[in-house]
Amino acid sequence: MSRPHSDSSVREDSKGDVPEGDHGESIADGLDILRKQIDTIDVEILDRLNQRAAFVQRVGELKQGGLRGPIYVAARERDLVRTLVDANEASGGPFPSAAIPHVFREIISATRSLEERVRVAFLGPDGTFSHQAANRQFGAQVDLVPVSTMRDVFTLTERGDTHFGVIPVENTIEGPITLTFDALVESEVTICGEIKLEIAQHLMSRSGRLEDIQKVASHPQPLAQCRRWLETHLQGVDSIETTSTAAAAQLAHADEKIAAIGSEVIADVYDLIPVASNIEDQRGNTTRFLVIGRDTPAPSGQDLTSAVFTVRRDDAGALHRLLGPFAKHGVNLAAVQSRPMKGKPWEYVFIVDMEGHQEDPAVHRALSEAASVAASHKVLGSFPRAAEAVGAREEGKI
Repeated sequence: MSRPHSDSSVREDSKGDVPEGDHGESIADGLDILRKQIDTIDVEILDRLNQRAAFVQRVGELKQGGLRGPIYVAARERDLVRTLVDANEASGGPFPSAAIPHVFREIISATRSLEERVRVAFLGPDGTFSHQAANRQFGAQVDLVPVSTMRDVFTLTERGDTHFGVIPVENTIEGPITLTFDALVESEVTICGEIKLEIAQHLMSRSGRLEDIQKVASHPQPLAQCRRWLETHLQGVDSIETTSTAAAAQLAHADEKIAAIGSEVIADVYDLIPVASNIEDQRGNTTRFLVIGRDTPAPSGQDLTSAVFTVRRDDAGALHRLLGPFAKHGVNLAAVQSRPMKGKPWEYVFIVDMEGHQEDPAVHRALSEAASVAASHKVLGSFPRAAEAVGAREEGKI
């Protein structure tokens, strides 16, 4: 008697491979469903962006109706991004937290432009690190105005031709940029924000060959930041100091024997070929920029105040008495720098950076007492502290 037919062979067959055509169609169908869902979400995102834009337009209408207020509030934008990053990390993503500042910078920039188009001066031409810092802080939907000298940044901002200016103030390798400090002391602008940008330096030329290089051009700061690399790889090659890294790139574009040091974006702008990348002597090289304007920001809870003082040369112990009130009132000093006083040999101005806002009671009392000791004084600005330095590599720019 034959054995009953078992369904095991059927079950076995069912575990086998799906015919190739059916499997391919199954994947294609699944991808099509997912893409349609993504498209739906994109439309929803656009709808929410337009809702945000409508609220911003309403804010602009209220200001025009008499409710005055700044069009750019660095602390609000900084805190918004920080809150969103924290919320994303708490929820587990999967949207990458590192992308949030870049995405929302452009959202904020675009909707802010509906209220008023912001104009920002920077040391040009296009492609300089100042250009990158301005773009990083304000986004693409602003009018960036390149100028030829640092003084022009101050002049345009003082006159109101631009709403703001972006100026480099110090570097972690080379220290303070004295021209900036001198201009801050002499000008009538106020500091209203700061930017920290991690800097990567690249060597570039028309040929892209190291052996063709007879001169290296750049701004004095990048040349100093790459000194050891240049001594090792281009020993004996003369250097040319220029007003900006972009100006150096223009020289390199005109003469194939000249190489320029600057950001990788300059290579694209001036049609140069990279010779060597990341040639800065010290990794983590960061430049601090300041945003200057005409109005002092309101306290944000995480601020810095910069002030400048002079003391009489013949007043023994004056500097000690000048700094004493800050310790007395518990105000932490972030930096104290001295600069020669113009027209008065061997006399100095002292630039003091302190934690807190000038409207904070402790800071206000310390400033008042220090001013009573000083021969003269001036508050350069109280402004929200920057978030952590953002690397240009993270920005996809260098």
